[in-house]
Amino acid sequence: MSEPVRLAKRLIELLQCSRSEAEKYIEGGWVLVDGEVVDAPQFKVSDQKVELHADATLDPITPMTILLHMSEGFDVAEPTAALKLITPATRASDDRSGIRILKRHFARLMPTAPLEAGATGLLAFTQDGRVASRLLKNDNKNEQEYVVEVSGEIEPDGLERLNSVMKRNIWPLPAAKVSWQNEDRLRFALKNVQPGQIEFMCEEVGLSVVSMMRIRIGRIPMAKLQPGQWCYLPVGKLF
Repeated sequence: MSEPVRLAKRLIELLQCSRSEAEKYIEGGWVLVDGEVVDAPQFKVSDQKVELHADATLDPITPMTILLHMSEGFDVAEPTAALKLITPATRASDDRSGIRILKRHFARLMPTAPLEAGATGLLAFTQDGRVASRLLKNDNKNEQEYVVEVSGEIEPDGLERLNSVMKRNIWPLPAAKVSWQNEDRLRFALKNVQPGQIEFMCEEVGLSVVSMMRIRIGRIPMAKLQPGQWCYLPVGKLF
């Protein structure tokens, strides 16, 4: 049995490439050890079979954005707690992004576009500073859509009021587009959502919120993503 060496060193010997190139291949998920992807250059190998994927490229690694259907039982005030839901085992089986899972995709994920308190539904975590900026600093440009289950009897002009600019503590709230989905569910589409806004608006017209689920952020819908599962945002898709 040969003395264990770093995977990067073994790849340099196999390919006669530079250390920088070897590390880029490995971190890009292009190197297999006994048929399994290993993306850590410092991984130690001895007699294992090391090979380079046929489609290997030295192109820069693209920062990932992950979409999660946040289920009940997590405090939305601490969105990073939901990160423990994001593991290789919880990836949606019908994820059609074509992206291969790498360990580095789960590192340095930033939460974006916080959910309303008590809500479930679509969350986006990203490694891309541009995506984070768009969803946090420019949230007035990204419409969010919630399905809100309510109880109680809405006031006669309630739906009209919900579609007008309402005030809380003399300050106007961002405008919303509200419609009935069925007899006990409302759809809210709004930008720059203020904390507690949806619950406040419902209470102002005689309704109580039973549950809330965010089903869309910008142009990205939650679609058929199941509770507790996640998928990649396909490369090139924008919110």
